[in-house]
Amino acid sequence: MSKIKKKRIVSPSAISVLDIKFEKIIQFSGWLFLLGLVGFFGAWLLLDTILEIFNFELESWTFAVIIFTGTNSAISFGLATKLKNNRDKKRQYFLDWLVGEFLFCMLAIFTISVYIW
Repeated sequence: MSKIKKKRIVSPSAISVLDIKFEKIIQFSGWLFLLGLVGFFGAWLLLDTILEIFNFELESWTFAVIIFTGTNSAISFGLATKLKNNRDKKRQYFLDWLVGEFLFCMLAIFTISVYIW
């Protein structure tokens, strides 16, 4: 008999269709936030700089839109990547993401409110 112990080959867990849909939905939301940010900047550039139809000013709501859409896009892409790499902690990551989004939105609202006040 051989004295070398064979390592058990651990087969990857089966990926359910629901997990794949969940990851794609989160990644799709990241793309929507990113397209919203690019659309906002595109409209700003086209209407204000090139055509000079409107004269937009940088106010608190513009900073709020830019920060909110950009950060939510990055967070959504990060969560989708994290879920793809580690499907075992899917529920924990999703709940942490929800709490983080809530805190981020509350912080953004309070910051803009203080700035306006």
